[in-house]
Amino acid sequence: MNEMELTEAENQAHLLSKALPYMQKYENKTVVVKYGGHAMGDPELGRAFARDIALLKQSGINPIVVHGGGPQIGEMLKKMNIESRFEGGLRVTDEKTMEIVEMVLAGSINKEIVAMINAEGEWAIGLCGKDGNMVFAEKAKKTMIDPDSNIERVLDLGYVGEIVEVDRTLLDLLAKSEMIPVIAPVAPCRDGHTYNINADTFAGAIAGALNAKRLLFLTDVPGVMDANKEFQKELTVRQCKAMIADGTIAGGMIPKVETCMHAIEKGVEGVVILNGKTPHAVLLELFTEQGAGTLIVP
Repeated sequence: MNEMELTEAENQAHLLSKALPYMQKYENKTVVVKYGGHAMGDPELGRAFARDIALLKQSGINPIVVHGGGPQIGEMLKKMNIESRFEGGLRVTDEKTMEIVEMVLAGSINKEIVAMINAEGEWAIGLCGKDGNMVFAEKAKKTMIDPDSNIERVLDLGYVGEIVEVDRTLLDLLAKSEMIPVIAPVAPCRDGHTYNINADTFAGAIAGALNAKRLLFLTDVPGVMDANKEFQKELTVRQCKAMIADGTIAGGMIPKVETCMHAIEKGVEGVVILNGKTPHAVLLELFTEQGAGTLIVP
């Protein structure tokens, strides 16, 4: 071994010794990772993500992946010449659209992620909320204030759903069998219809039902910023509520932080918002002292 190789080996040993206490902290614990955003469309980041998930499993952690796929659904609808209709800025999912949503989410995207993780030497299995009666949903009840009349009205978003029940039986069985669940946010209703669920909300519900040690949201931003645009390493639920109330947390970050808070109320120990465009963001968050995103705790 030459001097350069020796130095590299020493660096790797040093990193492993630093990571070991964190590996022990998460051993036999459940970590739910919501995978989406720009990281999903980049092949190199996708392979890095798959390696991270495989390493979590090899370290004795129980990882569960929940994924989105909005851009891919939009592309397929365009290919099929199905025009999207919006209500209050939200896509209406009619019967034809729902068929495409299920085909893309539970089909092509899901199996692509499964294949990437399997290529890293682990056993991943593709699922959706229908499998094993894991998740049941009902029609989402969304309202908006009409700008002309200033009267609140109910939005009919079609087959867009909200989760009403999570059964952890199948996920517990898979954890014991050393398999990694990769779950698409599609779920049935008791009336037999299939509903499209927001992937963040879906991940939060799964993590809450499993009392997960961590729920990681891979997003397109580094985390939560304060009023001075400075990155916040850790926030409590109370601080998050205050930042929403005073407008510091605004726009698309509001529903994400609200989902984090709801997951904590359901029993998740901590939720992290981190940048999925950072290679190996999952490992950096879980196995290093500085972490990689904003940790939200009770």
